Amino acid sequence: MSRAKPGSDDRSKTSASDFLQLDIGVAPAGRRAEWLADQLRLAISDGRLPLGGRLPASRVFAEDLGVSRGLVTEAYQRLIEDGHVVGRGRAGTVVVAAVGPVPAEVGSPVAAQTATTEPVTLFSAPPGNDVFDAFRAAPARIDLSPGLPDLAAFPRAAWLRAERTVLDNLAPADLGYGDPRGTATLRLAAASWLARYRGIRVDPAEIIIVAGVAQGIGLLAQVLLDAGITSMAVEDPGSLGARQHLRNWGLDTPPIPVGPAGLRVDALAASGLPAVMLTPAHQFPTGVVLGGEPRRRLMRWAEAGGLIVEDDYDAEHRYDRSPVPALRSVLAEQVCYTGSVSKLLAPALRVGWLLAPARYRDALVAAKRNADLGSAVLPQLVLAELMTSGALERHLRLLRRRHVRRRDTMIRAIRTHLPGAAVHGAAAGLHLMVTFGRDLADVDLAAACLAEGVKVQPLSWHCQRPYRPGLVLGYAASPSSEIEDGLAALGRVLHGLGASRR
Repeated sequence: MSRAKPGSDDRSKTSASDFLQLDIGVAPAGRRAEWLADQLRLAISDGRLPLGGRLPASRVFAEDLGVSRGLVTEAYQRLIEDGHVVGRGRAGTVVVAAVGPVPAEVGSPVAAQTATTEPVTLFSAPPGNDVFDAFRAAPARIDLSPGLPDLAAFPRAAWLRAERTVLDNLAPADLGYGDPRGTATLRLAAASWLARYRGIRVDPAEIIIVAGVAQGIGLLAQVLLDAGITSMAVEDPGSLGARQHLRNWGLDTPPIPVGPAGLRVDALAASGLPAVMLTPAHQFPTGVVLGGEPRRRLMRWAEAGGLIVEDDYDAEHRYDRSPVPALRSVLAEQVCYTGSVSKLLAPALRVGWLLAPARYRDALVAAKRNADLGSAVLPQLVLAELMTSGALERHLRLLRRRHVRRRDTMIRAIRTHLPGAAVHGAAAGLHLMVTFGRDLADVDLAAACLAEGVKVQPLSWHCQRPYRPGLVLGYAASPSSEIEDGLAALGRVLHGLGASRR
C-alpha cells in the first residue's frame, strides 16, 4: 500500500533529475514509488550508488523530479526495509548493502544459459568438498541459503566506534605477537557473554579464541586423533559442512539418527563410539532441541567415558521458547564446546571460541600456536569492546525482531505456495526445514529452483541415511519481499515437477 498521499503523484508535474538521469515520466501510472525504488536498486547493483554513497534529501529529490515528497519517502522506505540503505539523521540516507545481480527475465538467453549450466554441475553428483564454494558462487536473484545471517544489518557504526575506542587506547606492545589463546580482553568478554547467554561459567584462561567454529573443529580433530580417537559420531540428519570438516582431518563420522527429541542416545550408546558431535540447543537442520530425558541419558553416557563436542552455532537466536543452557554448563570435563559470532555478526570476521576439558587444553593451545600463532588481535579487541559496551546485545535484540518478521513471512508463504509441506524448527535459529510427504528427489527440486533464480539447499545433502525429501531454507538474510517471491517460485517449480510425473 502506498505511503504517498492518494493521487498526489499523479497530479504532480513530471520532470527528469540530474541524479542518475532519472525520468519519472516513463514510470507506470500508479506505480511510481515502486519504479523509483527499482531504479535505485539497479544503481546500487551496478555500482553507480556505491556502499557509503548518499541518496539525495527526499525534499530536494522530490522537487527535482517534480513529484510529492511522500512518493520519494516511500521509495526510500522500500530500500530501508530491504536492508540496502539506512537513514542516519543529518547524515542522510546511506547505502549499506549491495544488491545482487539484477536477474535476467525468465525465458531470456541469460536465464536459459544459467538454467542449463549451474544446476547441472552443482546438483548432478553427491556433494564434494567444494560444494559450498560452488553453491555460494552460483548466481541467483533470491538466496534462501541456510546459515546466512543478515549481513546488511552488520552494525557498521557501532563497529567503527568500537574500533576508534580500541585504537585510541592501544599500546604499541599490543600490536606484537600475542597469546595463542587470544587476547585476555576478548577471553574475559567472551566468558561474561557465555555466562549471560549460555549459562556457562568458565575461567577466561580456559578459553581459546579461534578463527570460527571450523578452526575449532579442526584443532579438536588433530588433538583427538593424537589421543587415539579415530571416529566421531554425528547427527543424521546433520550438518554436511561439519561432517566434511571432520573427515578432511581424518576422522570417521558414523551417523546416529535424530528423532523428535533430538539425538537418539540409545543408538549412540549401542554404537560403542567414543565421541559424538551434536547441536543440542537447535539441531541442524531439523531445529529440534535435545529433550530433558535424552540430555540426562547423554550425560550418563559421557560420565561413563564418552566425549561430547557441542557445536553451539546459533543458540542466541531464539524466539518462541525458553533458553536452553549449553551442555558445557553442567558437564565441563566431558564437553568440548565451540561457538562463534559468524551467525550473530558476520562469517567474514572469523572469530570464535573453544572450551575443552583440562586434559586436552594444552594440546589444543599448541595446535593453535602451530596453525597461526594466534588469531588477529585487532578484530578481537573490537569485538570485546562491542561486548562490554552493550552494543552486541542491542544488535542481538534488533536481529531477533527482524528475524521473527522474516520467519513468519516464510511460514505464511510456505502454507500458501507449498500446501502439504511440513515445517520444522521454527522456534529458533536462522532457517527452517521443510519436508514433503510425496516422493520426489529434493536435489532435482533444488536444481529446478536455481534455474528459476532461487537458491535453496536439498535436505538430502545433510543426510547419510535415507530420509524424507525436503529443503533447508534460510530466512535471516532476505527481506520479506524476496522470501515471498522465492517461495512463490518454489511452489511453481514443485507444481511443475509434479505435473511432469503424471
